Amino acid sequence: MTFTKITEQESKYNNLDSMSVNEIITNINNEDKLVSLAVEKSLPQIEALINRIIPKLKNGGRIIYIGAGTSGRLGILDASECPPTFGVSDNLVIGIIAGGDKAIRKAVENAEDSRTQGWKDLENLNISQNDTVIGIAASGTTPYVLHTLEQCNSNSILTGCITCNHNSPISLTAKYPIEVMVGPEFLTGSSRMKAGTAQKLVLNTISTTCMIQLGKVKGNKMVDMQLSNDKLVNRGVKMIMQELHIEQSEATQLLMKYKSVRESINHGRK
Repeated sequence: MTFTKITEQESKYNNLDSMSVNEIITNINNEDKLVSLAVEKSLPQIEALINRIIPKLKNGGRIIYIGAGTSGRLGILDASECPPTFGVSDNLVIGIIAGGDKAIRKAVENAEDSRTQGWKDLENLNISQNDTVIGIAASGTTPYVLHTLEQCNSNSILTGCITCNHNSPISLTAKYPIEVMVGPEFLTGSSRMKAGTAQKLVLNTISTTCMIQLGKVKGNKMVDMQLSNDKLVNRGVKMIMQELHIEQSEATQLLMKYKSVRESINHGRK
């Protein structure tokens, strides 16, 4: 099956190097406006994957993102923000990037072309059938991701993917593909732009929805967040004040005692 990779789709804008600053930023913004609309069309695919993930998480499973380059970095970003936001273990949502942690900051030559390293990386995490592996690849062709998903399928591990091409090898391999058709980038081939934005939106949606369904949110509040700095402590105090209708001093005392917004609210109601 033939298709044109997003990285090979020609920008509809010419002569970027002769545009004014205003023209450049206006056109970038016009393209960015299309991304959320593209994600909207993919909501049924996103919902289907999430509905399969949640029972596995409740049974002790994990979400594991795997990707290369920008895609891998976005997975790591989403995974790393789950513990402070929702108070979960840093082993519940995990991001893996081709080339290892050093590839987070600097490109690692040929890492994304490996057909075997991705599965080895999962084995190092003691991958199991309770886990879900989500491959992230803008064009949907990255060998590191593709062959890892194939191995997961062979081992009865739930697979999903986030791509920006229709019927790419990765979306045809993943059991629950998510295809967000954002169209050509403003800068031809620069999939860190619209494709990257789309991937981030989908990742936000998956992790946030799963955490809400796991009971990590109360109302619209992050009651299980880690109190890792003064800003978050102050936010926690405000949550307790609002929930219990008490003064700041009393809310602060509760939070200092129980070290948790949720526990403070629970004990404050007794």
